[in-house]
Amino acid sequence: MLSESSSGDHLPVGVRLREQMPVTGRFAYFDHAAVAPLPERTRQAMAAWLVEATEQGDTCWPGWAKQLERLRDAAARLLHAKPEEIALIPNTTTGIAAVAEGFPWQPGDNVVVPDNEFPSNLLPWLHLQRRGVEVRLVPAGDDGRLDVQKIAQSIDRRTRLVSVSWVGYATGFRIDLARLCELVHSRGSLLLVDAIQGLGVFPIDVQQVPIDFLAADGHKWLLGPEGAGLLFVRQQHLDLLVPHQVGWGSLPPAEAFSAKELRLRPTAARFEVGSSNMIGLIGLLASLELLLELGANAPGAPGADAVCDQARLLVEQLRRIGATPFWPAERAAQSGIVPFLPPSGSPERVRRHLVEQGVVLSVRGGYLRAAVHAYNDASDRQRLIDAVLSYSP
Repeated sequence: MLSESSSGDHLPVGVRLREQMPVTGRFAYFDHAAVAPLPERTRQAMAAWLVEATEQGDTCWPGWAKQLERLRDAAARLLHAKPEEIALIPNTTTGIAAVAEGFPWQPGDNVVVPDNEFPSNLLPWLHLQRRGVEVRLVPAGDDGRLDVQKIAQSIDRRTRLVSVSWVGYATGFRIDLARLCELVHSRGSLLLVDAIQGLGVFPIDVQQVPIDFLAADGHKWLLGPEGAGLLFVRQQHLDLLVPHQVGWGSLPPAEAFSAKELRLRPTAARFEVGSSNMIGLIGLLASLELLLELGANAPGAPGADAVCDQARLLVEQLRRIGATPFWPAERAAQSGIVPFLPPSGSPERVRRHLVEQGVVLSVRGGYLRAAVHAYNDASDRQRLIDAVLSYSP
């Protein structure tokens, strides 16, 4: 649980979260768009599982299974969905592939995808070309922005599905999901969202924004471990998708060990085909419950404001030292991802220097990429700025 000193609502969400992030004792960590560090609560949950698995074996399995159902409920609360609409999956790619391969395509159908997507949201669609499905790539702007109207204009009567990232992994541009969803549905198509770069920071209510499918791994902004994620399938679409993999986990629990025929679970759990990554999912549960306590599913999620405020302050500091950040002026398009060019030196060389100085970030698309979470503060930002200034080509 959060410490007593940090449990009061009067404390800013970033301060409360920072108390749970041991990484701050060593690094100014700005790499949440790659792999996030784990909160202390998550470490404790995973360590407890290790002790149980080591000392008691599978006698603890029923308790672990209950924790996975708690995770399903927590994920449903995060999305304002039904637990029956949540599958616990290894990663974003698995979720997107479940939709791509399970969809009832006919030769001549098409799918619309932006051309600057991460491979996880591009390759599964290109793989459908073998089945006669056309992949329509919508060009992003020079600044990485996606024009919702251009996406809509790419849809015709054979477009069955549109698939987009909520937040661009390299650009940080956040798309207007509500507007996009309305346009996609008005043209008779369905919408899949790769939410990995937004979920955990920005709130989404699938009752208010009725997207059809959503996939996300937990190891970025959800502050969970790798190999543990979630897939949302709107209940009305469950029977639309034909699982391209099935196993004992696809069956109702009462039949899982003795089934002689294939009868799928009536929920999204049918996509959980076999044994689960117990330690990873239990870790994700701890991280997700922490974020929910901090209001991650609230309409005015304080974590979202904290992230954008910290990112804005970093952008201002970068400009003052002669760096060139690329960040939208309008709040609705902002995220925690801040791509920038340093005042001197190649991004790759500067990144290596920054890591040596205890500042962690990535290079994507030819730019340094700072990915700011709510717990980052003025000391982290100043450490980044000082490290950039200390670089000597």
